[in-house]
Amino acid sequence: MTRRVLQLLVGLVLYGIGCALTVEAGLGVDPWTVFAEGVSIHTGIGIGWMTSIIGFLVLLLWIPLRQKPGIGTIANIVLVGTSMQFALSVIPPMSGVAAQFAALFGGILLVAVASGLYIGAHFGPGPRDGLMTGMHSRLGWPIFACRALVELSVLFVGWLLGGTVGVGTVLFAVLIGPLVHLALPLLDTRRGTTVRATSAAPEPQTAE
Repeated sequence: MTRRVLQLLVGLVLYGIGCALTVEAGLGVDPWTVFAEGVSIHTGIGIGWMTSIIGFLVLLLWIPLRQKPGIGTIANIVLVGTSMQFALSVIPPMSGVAAQFAALFGGILLVAVASGLYIGAHFGPGPRDGLMTGMHSRLGWPIFACRALVELSVLFVGWLLGGTVGVGTVLFAVLIGPLVHLALPLLDTRRGTTVRATSAAPEPQTAE
């Protein structure tokens, strides 16, 4: 249990730091961060704090979907945004293409490892993933359709609000799935039973 709790906490903190790196790279961020950044521009609330607020609001959408949050869900809302906001306060914006891409790829890699740590601890999904699985359960839509609908919607709204969409957004979408797929089997706390029994890695998710 101690290992699982520690893995959960470390994973969520690293996830926020990874997201902060992609923001400071200035090349485009993942859909939910685009949305948080766009809202942040118009409210003056920091991107990290806005990430936590959005996570809480998304959690409210679980109620009609009859989803039940876990400890990891609540910790996600508290820690990811907080660590992201702290990291943004100490990591300066990147200047120069080389530094920008280094920060972008470093951020994506860190988010993938963090996702493996967080998901592998098995304390419940993040609020955004829970929204998609809840839609799948209640509406009967395929998971990929639920994810596409939600993420394209928040991406579009975030872009309209001024969030950063660019090559980084595309690279994040392309790379995060395969990287989490590699990280999760190595960091899964149930590796000795779940992974061995299925002879395959669990379906990759993100900590959101």
